[in-house]
Amino acid sequence: MEPLILFFVIFFQGIALSGPIESLLEEGVLHYSIYSQLVQTLIFTIPSLALIWFLVTDKKGPSALDDPQYQGPFPSIKLSSKDLIHLLLGLLGLLIIGQGVSLMARIWGEGLPFSLQGPSSGAGWAVLVFSCLGTGYLEESYFRYYLLSKLKKDLPQAGLRIMVSTALFALCHYSYGIWGILNSVMAGLFLSFLFLRYRSIHGIAWAHGLYNLLAYALA
Repeated sequence: MEPLILFFVIFFQGIALSGPIESLLEEGVLHYSIYSQLVQTLIFTIPSLALIWFLVTDKKGPSALDDPQYQGPFPSIKLSSKDLIHLLLGLLGLLIIGQGVSLMARIWGEGLPFSLQGPSSGAGWAVLVFSCLGTGYLEESYFRYYLLSKLKKDLPQAGLRIMVSTALFALCHYSYGIWGILNSVMAGLFLSFLFLRYRSIHGIAWAHGLYNLLAYALA
């Protein structure tokens, strides 16, 4: 029950109240706002991330996960040089998925429903980097690290845990339309596989954040 409550409180409630992405568009463009990005990061992303890790560490702080006596379900969060390899693997996979979905949208649909507008100043890019990294850590901490570890006792089959994690991840992006949902499903499956294979949160969080940042940069 805790994972579903946490999902509703952190993710779905805000998305449902904000409505479809079309309500935020101006002539098909999702404009960048340094103020909105900063406010969202400070009052939503950081507190939500703190809540997840508060629950993950059983109120003992992140250092508890590196305690040799720790016997809980969550893997260590120590940084490793291998995290750079996981970053490269994750980013490459996300880019391939993103380009593949974009191509399908152009062939079988009417293209993606909107385009992004990137920042126009150095301060805007600094805030965007901070925001994308925070979002990457928030979503990977919940959908991969927390869910795939927390549900292990009730759902010992990895495939079922991946399905639950991916379904909730896609639901979180439903306002982006059918192609956004498809991209989320494929990315969720891929990132879940990477996490269960390497048991590392940092590499996939960095890849997720950098992928989001590149979406603005390429725009």
